[in-house]
Amino acid sequence: MANIDNSALFKIGYGLYVITSSDGVRDNGMIANTVVQLTSNPVKIAVTLNKATHTHDIVRASGKMNVCMLTESAPFSVFEKFGFQSGRDTDKFADCTPLRSENGLIYLPHYSNAYISLRVTDYIDFGSHGCFVAEIAESAVLSNEDSMTYAYYHKNVKPKPAAKKAKGYVCKICGYVHEEDELPDDFVCPLCYHGAEDFEPIN
Repeated sequence: MANIDNSALFKIGYGLYVITSSDGVRDNGMIANTVVQLTSNPVKIAVTLNKATHTHDIVRASGKMNVCMLTESAPFSVFEKFGFQSGRDTDKFADCTPLRSENGLIYLPHYSNAYISLRVTDYIDFGSHGCFVAEIAESAVLSNEDSMTYAYYHKNVKPKPAAKKAKGYVCKICGYVHEEDELPDDFVCPLCYHGAEDFEPIN
């Protein structure tokens, strides 16, 4: 049986996008990383969205969406707004006056270098995700900034976990760290054999 290493999938290059749509009452948007040009004549674009998301349901019902290409200047707050909360219970555009394309949907003028308005022509159910095949209704270039990739996001935008702060006592002679809250009076360094008097607490 052939070996399958799922970590090989992480080597596939992805961009990062904000997909916007509307249910006719409220606008919504989400982060996606699977936007692909399928053909050139006619131009067909595929956008794959998790079926558990509110945006998936809105696009499925409305048949239209905008794809906003994020740039490397997009701060983490953009990902917090569009990637870490649901439009089912949050109005993601409540604090702004958005710009709209000809299809009436929002596009992001900041932190995007282009947008494409799409009209859905086909839908393929892939279990956990739905794939929308669409044709272009409108498109525009907004800037010449570099597009953000998934790899760039992880290296430069996503906050790094806080480093675990060391605790305990360190030997002033050799640097050995005793990682306990208390240092016994008779403690002897296992590396240089100096006693507790040569240790100091780690701040």
